[in-house]
Amino acid sequence: MALLTFKNVGISGLAAAVPGQVIDNYSHDQFFTRDEIREVVDKIGVKQRRFAGPDVCSSDLCFAAAEELINGMSIDRREIDLLIFISQTPDYRMPATSVLLQERLGLPSGTITLDINLGCSAFIYGLTVAYSMIIAGGVRKVLLLDGETRSKVYSQKDRKTAFLFGDAGVAALIQRDDRFGDSWFSLNSDGSRADLIKVPAGGYRKMSSGETVTERVVDEYGNIRSEENGYMNGADVFNFVIREVPRDFEKLIDYSGVDVNAIDYFVFHQANSYINNYLAKKLKLPEVKIPSTIEKFGNTSSVSIPLTIVSELKDLLTGHKRIILSGFGVGLTWGTGIVDLEDCYIGNLVDI
Repeated sequence: MALLTFKNVGISGLAAAVPGQVIDNYSHDQFFTRDEIREVVDKIGVKQRRFAGPDVCSSDLCFAAAEELINGMSIDRREIDLLIFISQTPDYRMPATSVLLQERLGLPSGTITLDINLGCSAFIYGLTVAYSMIIAGGVRKVLLLDGETRSKVYSQKDRKTAFLFGDAGVAALIQRDDRFGDSWFSLNSDGSRADLIKVPAGGYRKMSSGETVTERVVDEYGNIRSEENGYMNGADVFNFVIREVPRDFEKLIDYSGVDVNAIDYFVFHQANSYINNYLAKKLKLPEVKIPSTIEKFGNTSSVSIPLTIVSELKDLLTGHKRIILSGFGVGLTWGTGIVDLEDCYIGNLVDI
């Protein structure tokens, strides 16, 4: 476990974009009966999701969010010294999507660009990279973009994942300011459990072929997917979450010395309602301080934490607010952050 402390760096603004196509899970019955759907949807709590069209990539969602943020905050593009793009659904294998967004957003050629390929904890990891680069000196403002089109990863014929994942993109501006005070982070990883959430083929370990894209029945329940579709062992992931996340949460509280009762909001990765309700009860947190978007956007992987802030806290972040962020999933990786917000700008949620 890495424990990190930063001073006088923080998030000054956030914006988000979602596809205009709304998927009603209860009516998403192309491959399953209504009774089968109701059993799954009622358990995971995902009633709606947003699906990107065939020509819409994660970068398009992030571009729309970035334009909303830059224009809304009147940001001088020449002052953005670092652009970070987080995604496991990039535009291409090469080049890095961050480079494409640098040109598309009209940022100067002196802008540093960096892609981060990480799952559900990646926004928290990305914040620590941005904070570190600013503290190191020479970087004034960081544009952190996080986008996922997970609807293109998972099979719609596999009931374990068919009703869970959605698409979205976010943009965050990070900069130095004495108003922010201290921030604390805990980052963790366990590659021994990498197989719990995985796309087995399509990379360079097992390259794409006719065999890897062929759909097959994969279990006794009749679920169908190919080796290039995502797979998730939900039961083992749940066991991981209930064991590691509360432990990490409490360790960071102890490390920071922050009074948990003084936290304004607790923003968890939107895994599913069952997991998040369990965490709230386990940690004895007040429901009123736990915003949720799982019902209307589903699990958007690393995007879910900032998307929830934009969607649910837009008019609630005036003045000083201290929030805890908690992300966990693919890798397996998990992380917790305690950050201060000072009159944080929240842009409108953009539909594209």
